[in-house]
Amino acid sequence: MKILGIGNAIVDVLCKVTDEFLIKHSLTKSTMKLVDEIEFKNLLTSLKIEETVSGGSVANSIVGLSQLGNKVGFIGKINDDELGQKYEDGMRKEMVKYFYKKKKEEIPTGSCLILITPDSERTMCTYLGIAGKIDDNDIKKEEIANAEIIFLEGYLWDEGNPKKAFDKAITHSKKVAMSLSDQFCVERHKPHFLDLVKNKIDIIFANEQEILSLIEAKTFGEAISFSKELKKNIIITRGSKGAVSINGGHVEEVEAKSSLKIKDLTGAGDLFAAGYLHGVINNFRTKECLIKGTELSSKVIQIIGARI
Repeated sequence: MKILGIGNAIVDVLCKVTDEFLIKHSLTKSTMKLVDEIEFKNLLTSLKIEETVSGGSVANSIVGLSQLGNKVGFIGKINDDELGQKYEDGMRKEMVKYFYKKKKEEIPTGSCLILITPDSERTMCTYLGIAGKIDDNDIKKEEIANAEIIFLEGYLWDEGNPKKAFDKAITHSKKVAMSLSDQFCVERHKPHFLDLVKNKIDIIFANEQEILSLIEAKTFGEAISFSKELKKNIIITRGSKGAVSINGGHVEEVEAKSSLKIKDLTGAGDLFAAGYLHGVINNFRTKECLIKGTELSSKVIQIIGARI
């Protein structure tokens, strides 16, 4: 297997909202907020659902990789309930090998309310459900060892059982990639993420805000210097300014595509990572990896949802 993703198995629920809706519910635009089941249902009561789809950050990347013809798999914890079945069916339909064997749990399958404002920004309210309860028993070392690259998401990391799952996956892997996921995520787990980036992860995906927050830097130049010193592969997406890869001290960059009809920024980073990793496992040069990542992210932001 080329790449095995491990992440939150979340059913995405997409809804269009106004800026006023975000203000009324004290939500910060373009961020992810963890909510409980009650708050999730309360938010949903006044909204019209545009679409539901098997989601989760790394899962979106893995589907993108599968669509490009790569042999990939995914581990994410779901319940044996209606949403869990829908999630598994959605991944299998995309030719992704789904490794987790679901069972009846007291906690339901996780879901994420993706609120899309008129400016195409997305604000997420996530009820993790059983997805956040992943532990080392859900990770089989044979499955990890059989993959060329393990791809982890920062959203999944948490103290306790999820950390044990992370550690087990890293220990038995050949190579590890990770997305920092979200600025709030970085702020919450900064010392742990910094340790992972410096000592345990080979390929790191971050946007500009996330990497600056992680290393408490003021300028992008500081982020480049930090990345060069690490001698790893750090890829930083910069929105309209394009993307930069610092690979073993060597810096490459590409411009963002222009004249796009942007509808929804959901999944832009996820599909960028899919394109870049597609390049890595197919021995593309670094610049070609960046170009493929930009191509996929440019496609996904011109449709609603995080799948092409």
